[in-house]
Amino acid sequence: METISTKDGQSFEGYLVRPQGSGPGILLLQEIFGVGDFIKDRANALGELGYTVLCPDLFWRVEKGFSVHHDDEGLSAAFAVAGQFAQIDREVVISDLVAALDHLRHLVGSNRVCVMGYCLGGRLAYEVAAAAEVDACVSYYGSGIADQLAFADTITCPILFHFGGDDPYIPMDQIDAIATVFSPRANARVCVQYEAGHAFENSFAPMFSNPDATEKSWPITVEFLHLYLKG
Repeated sequence: METISTKDGQSFEGYLVRPQGSGPGILLLQEIFGVGDFIKDRANALGELGYTVLCPDLFWRVEKGFSVHHDDEGLSAAFAVAGQFAQIDREVVISDLVAALDHLRHLVGSNRVCVMGYCLGGRLAYEVAAAAEVDACVSYYGSGIADQLAFADTITCPILFHFGGDDPYIPMDQIDAIATVFSPRANARVCVQYEAGHAFENSFAPMFSNPDATEKSWPITVEFLHLYLKG
């Protein structure tokens, strides 16, 4: 665990995966379930690919170390904490994440840095890419991005979006709106797994997991990261 200092003089923790040597950095932002099994699994997988991965505790201002199982009870608790988190001023939330990004940059030195997130973290990854300089951004099924397309002009880094075409939280008209803005860009890509719903890559959540969609989406992410962080 790493301790991250905030601009208002407080601190919070982040789960760190560091490969041997020094590699590019990935700031990996959690789902509403917290920094739990799935996020740690993804961080470990990225670490095996040679990336230094920092997973900040997004909910620390509400409940430090919040993490729940990927079941109905956990989902209910996660929605409750996420609702409290949503009441925090957006500038404070983004400031915390930029502090985590700065901490990661210190760890990786001159290497490139990406911000990547799932669900809630997918939207926040988009917002961090708009607020700070990053070398790449990966956003998995981030709800609410279609309402924040005014930020699109401030995002100049390479960006990859993943969505499920059967996502009850993100309808296709919102995905189409995002694609209309970003698909014409040479360094942007919007990928849709049409048979998948929300959170399809989370193999720890039977209610969401779609292995076929994951088998298609994950290699796209790996290739994107290699191109823009190591290429």
